[in-house]
Amino acid sequence: MSSVAPTPSPAPPHPDLPGLHEAVVRWYGSAARDLPWRDPRCGPWGVLVSEFMLQQTPVARVLPVWRSWLQRWPRPEDLAAEPAGEAVRAWGRLGYPRRALRLHAAATEIVARHGGQVPADHAALLALPGVGTYTAAAVAVFAFGDRRTVVDTNIRRVHARAVSGRGLPSRSLTAAEARLADELMPADDDLAVAWNQAVMELGALVCTARTPRCAACPLFGTCAWVAAGRPAPEETPRGQAWHGTDRQVRGALLAVLRAGTEPVPARHLLGPVDPADLVHLPAEGLRALERLNGLDAPPEQRHRALEGLLADGLAAEDARGVSLPG
Repeated sequence: MSSVAPTPSPAPPHPDLPGLHEAVVRWYGSAARDLPWRDPRCGPWGVLVSEFMLQQTPVARVLPVWRSWLQRWPRPEDLAAEPAGEAVRAWGRLGYPRRALRLHAAATEIVARHGGQVPADHAALLALPGVGTYTAAAVAVFAFGDRRTVVDTNIRRVHARAVSGRGLPSRSLTAAEARLADELMPADDDLAVAWNQAVMELGALVCTARTPRCAACPLFGTCAWVAAGRPAPEETPRGQAWHGTDRQVRGALLAVLRAGTEPVPARHLLGPVDPADLVHLPAEGLRALERLNGLDAPPEQRHRALEGLLADGLAAEDARGVSLPG
């Protein structure tokens, strides 16, 4: 009579998961930054705004804009009641200003479909404009205490080094990395929320991409990357060009529109202008136009950048000129 060997249980992703959780969460308890969206009194709207703003933007740049945003629009209905262009204006120089339009659209949807309250349901969060897989999970975890896996660049980097022994994670999230993140999650709901926060903070403050402070890391003694001799990453991150790009010109054009309260004639945005024609611009608008002219962008690049702003809904044009969207 033959017998079938039992299927072996999969090996755990780390030899001491409870110890891993305890070390990182304990470190977070003493080293975490005091950020306003982590305050229990902040509320889900403040968390959602922070998650939109923190996409590809450092905390130091987000903090003053987040504070002014929440002071002006403390509830979704406050933002939804304003024109979308005001959201773009208040976005300032955070970059990737389409996020402002999407956040305005999300606020409008929250008012229309959820009674002005950020929904706690993950599927409802995911259905909001501008909310993708990461943002929905992050708001569900950090605003509502759900046990969900949050995977951002900082978390992926800690997982890659401390558990997988790699210098850096892949350029984009892989199925293996997502599976590892799930396997590393604590079973307890409260501990899972703390774990997500702690690993993210560890990646932001200690296990950084270019100059990790290994001696200050709570996982130094068990880190697989350190044990392997800190091998070089398989892929070297490439910095994003900025100077001379269409993105830089788009940002400079948008700065002129943000500074003004009246439409700006397109000719002022697309080429040299007689100073006598600029009396309608406020002082900040004139400075923004000087910065735009200082880029020495060729006319075709200015045209391309303006067309891109119009196509993306970040600007509107009528017979009077170009302005922020209504």
